[in-house]
Amino acid sequence: MLTSGLYYESMTVASTTNSAVAMGSGDMDVFATPSMVALMENAAMKCVADKLPEGSATVGVEISTSHIKASKLGAVITASATLVEVDGRRLTFEVKAWDADGDIGKGKHVRFIVDREKFLSRL
Repeated sequence: MLTSGLYYESMTVASTTNSAVAMGSGDMDVFATPSMVALMENAAMKCVADKLPEGSATVGVEISTSHIKASKLGAVITASATLVEVDGRRLTFEVKAWDADGDIGKGKHVRFIVDREKFLSRL
């Protein structure tokens, strides 16, 4: 059952493969904003994955974030997602990310529940 308050955390380590240089979003070897956003989306996806009907998945449709602090390579990055609203198939999450030195990002993320087979057949 999908209810407000569901929570999940995803973790990664800042590395040359998820740096701003590697992602093409900057020219410094720090944890990239697109990598932070992807980690937030991953936390939201996994937050509800085991609560969905058989054959369903969620897809991200909107994200609004602030990346407020850089993280050096080697830092452990954690992102969390808390389900704050369920409106039919529309799921809204509060997301945030942090490293050992504190918060590095926060925002809102919206996902929709879709029928996996039907969604893929439209591509």
